[in-house]
Amino acid sequence: MAKKAVKKAAKKAAKKTVTKAAKKIAKKAAKKVAKEATKKIAKKAAKKTAKKTTKKAAKKAAKGNAVKKSTSTKVETLPTYAEIQLKAYFVYLDREKYSKPGNSQSDWIHAIALLTE
Repeated sequence: MAKKAVKKAAKKAAKKTVTKAAKKIAKKAAKKVAKEATKKIAKKAAKKTAKKTTKKAAKKAAKGNAVKKSTSTKVETLPTYAEIQLKAYFVYLDREKYSKPGNSQSDWIHAIALLTE
């Protein structure tokens, strides 16, 4: 009888050890699966957020470009050296004709002012 009791006790101990080991393995597997699922969900959420932010940024950029386009209708170009020189000559002629005070430098500055108005 003692042998039977020992065998029963050994079987119980073996069962407990096996079930404990099985439970540990099951817990590890469950944790691993949960981790992977969390990663997948996080990736999907990150992609959605990235798409939304890029769409918003694109809309803002489009709005900004539309406003910029409408405000920049007038393009100013600076006069060339030859244009300034010619205008300064006519300013000089006008100054001499009406005996106005001034010199070549003031004629040049006046010519630039007239051309960039």
